[in-house]
Amino acid sequence: MTQSTSEKATAPPLPSPKERRRLREALALTEDQVASAVGVTRATVRAWETGRSSPRGRKREAYARLIGAVAAAPAPPAPPPPVPVEAPGSVAMAATEPDEAVEPETVEPDEAVEAEAAVEAEAAVAPDAPAAAFDALYQYAAAALFQQTYLLTGQRALSRAAVAKAFELAWERWPEVAVDRDPVGWVRAAAYEYAMSPWRRLNREHRRADPPPEAPASRALLDALLALPPSYRRTLVLHDGVGLGLPETAAETEASTRAAAGRLVTARAAVAERLPEIAEPDAPAEQSALIHEHLGALARSRPVAPLPVPELIRTGSERKAQLWARTAIAFTVLIVGLTLITLATAPRKYETPPAPAQKVGGVPPVGGPQKLTPQDVKLRKKLGDEVFHSPARLVPEAG
Repeated sequence: MTQSTSEKATAPPLPSPKERRRLREALALTEDQVASAVGVTRATVRAWETGRSSPRGRKREAYARLIGAVAAAPAPPAPPPPVPVEAPGSVAMAATEPDEAVEPETVEPDEAVEAEAAVEAEAAVAPDAPAAAFDALYQYAAAALFQQTYLLTGQRALSRAAVAKAFELAWERWPEVAVDRDPVGWVRAAAYEYAMSPWRRLNREHRRADPPPEAPASRALLDALLALPPSYRRTLVLHDGVGLGLPETAAETEASTRAAAGRLVTARAAVAERLPEIAEPDAPAEQSALIHEHLGALARSRPVAPLPVPELIRTGSERKAQLWARTAIAFTVLIVGLTLITLATAPRKYETPPAPAQKVGGVPPVGGPQKLTPQDVKLRKKLGDEVFHSPARLVPEAG
């Protein structure tokens, strides 16, 4: 235990997975080059940059030196007020009034770190720290995540279910979410995955489309968003709506930066066909700010659905976890019981059952001597009783 603790103490700190990818691309290094330098595979490097795993030991030191993470690791920001009102970078923060626009460049993705600090500050004085931290995160980001999910689906009921499901999953995996650098981003990715899953279409409730917005511009923008492929729609909402940078958007959509840039350009062009005023600005930054304003107006045009209180989310998640655990135990007991019954009733020795009798035709009669008739028996007896006179024969004598 002492050795593992000392190794953790001497291990170089690493930035978030999104920052690791940004540092690698800033140095113009490919995943293959990093994998070759560190001595791992390309899939391992991708897992490090998506947060599925982290390097350890000497590979961690070599990876940190290669991307310059030791010198580039940002200092922890000062915690903001404990209970913020809106989620960082959300489309709900696009404007405080319907006609007021905010440049998307002013929304930093690292504000998620401030959200985590606020959650920790709230939980430090609470008697039940995990529950208090989760409740603070829920109050901080639930409403904004609902509006963002609505931009992806155009359905309020599906957006509400996606946000609730994402937070239930977050409470189920709270030890992992609590130490994540961007807990809001973790929940956002879970909500997006649930909302955009093709299996949701099997639900009859989610097949019904909501009535379109009353404003013509908002209706045209929503139609343009829903006409885009899911990956293009998600890229546009994350970059121009939430305000993430291009590397962070690519990491969250599990695509390369070049692919994310191509999707963003295609999505902007598709939206510009429905809304000609978006195509007027020549600079990409101005066009992004205009789309940001329209996305914010579309999100605010629909009131936030009544979301359940965080206590219900936590109890629902725990109840489902208990149900799944009991189901798994019952299934295991059933399998064990059936196995024991099979072992008890199965025969110990296998005996081949006798084949049923069958009539066989075309077989020749059995050869050999036939049964003697009474005349044959009489003749054989007569021959045996008579004495035949014949030349003497040499008979061997036993010595």
